[in-house]
Amino acid sequence: MKTRLETIHTAIARAADRCGRNPEGIHLLAVSKRKPVSDLMEAYEAGQRDFGENYAQELAEKHEELPADAHLHFIGHLQSNKVKLIAGRATHLHALDSVKLATRLNSKLEESDAAPLKVFIAVNVGIEDSKHGLPPKIETVTEVVKAANALPLLDLRGLMALPPYLPDPEDVRPYFAQIRQLRDTIQQNTGIAMPDLSMGMSHDFEVAIEEGATWIRVGTAIFGERL
Repeated sequence: MKTRLETIHTAIARAADRCGRNPEGIHLLAVSKRKPVSDLMEAYEAGQRDFGENYAQELAEKHEELPADAHLHFIGHLQSNKVKLIAGRATHLHALDSVKLATRLNSKLEESDAAPLKVFIAVNVGIEDSKHGLPPKIETVTEVVKAANALPLLDLRGLMALPPYLPDPEDVRPYFAQIRQLRDTIQQNTGIAMPDLSMGMSHDFEVAIEEGATWIRVGTAIFGERL
């Protein structure tokens, strides 16, 4: 596990060097869905602190078993009736996709007396039927950005995108660039700061970094294949 993490961090540094970025500004999110807590603890002991979960119930259960400084990120589609499971347990949400969900999250965080939740607006950049998220239209995304920014217990960080899977990472580059440009335009138009971009996975994260990613999601390269 330690060797795998070191290999990924070496690749992060290599990509950052190519585009003149500080690798310390690029964060690794270990996608740990369906992995036992023992695997997460092995990664934790090797220095990993941020873990991504797709299922609210699983996140809630793992929260009870992990050290307090292990940060759980919810990265799957979040249904309104599951908000209570992540409020006060997740530190980040990478899947905010409606004003309704933003409002529900803020209310549940208030009820739980929880710390603010760092959120990313999910954009379905490839407009794929199999994926959730907002269409990459500036008006649609701006509406949710403004709503999230106005809610006191949501800490708006930026945009999240999961582009179509393409074997050649270079073919994914235009999608990453599109999300960065969308973020930049909304920042300029609204004055709302969105410093982060959550994008890039095991096979294409180096290209994502070159296009501005600050959070990359890696699962199999850390934990191995899922059952």
